[in-house]
Amino acid sequence: MNEAKFTVKENVLTVERTFNAPIKLVWRAWTEAELLDQWWAPTPWKSETAKMDFSEGGSRLYAMVGPEGEKHWGLTEFTSIKPVTHFSGQDVFCDENGEPNREMPVAKFSNDFNENNNQTTVIMVTHYASADDLKTVIEMGMKEGLTMALNQLEDILLTQKV
Repeated sequence: MNEAKFTVKENVLTVERTFNAPIKLVWRAWTEAELLDQWWAPTPWKSETAKMDFSEGGSRLYAMVGPEGEKHWGLTEFTSIKPVTHFSGQDVFCDENGEPNREMPVAKFSNDFNENNNQTTVIMVTHYASADDLKTVIEMGMKEGLTMALNQLEDILLTQKV
């Protein structure tokens, strides 16, 4: 299994991970709610998409659901999409109505997908307002949680077809 490479530089986090799957399949797993919900949460948590409009100006309202049923909400807003190679936007903590929690850090991200020899590398570059904001999400366990989620994605990709 490929490992994710995490790089922190001031207020920017870069995560790079290669998957043994074609780019079209990896793209689908990142952009279709049904597939996202299968991996976008670290076990034993689950992802539940309340609504999703994957288009420029669209958004995804989702919850991370814990083993006791507790929910932590997130809102992803999509600002730029170039099918199968790139999408960007911002991700915020919010309530179940999508109202942002202004006390929590905002992540402005850019995800790029590159295919080589039937393997796809995803490079996620996320900017925070400050190094302290990035430190806050790292201390919340973001690195460990994302590593688990990306490992789950690898498993999901083995069972899917383009």
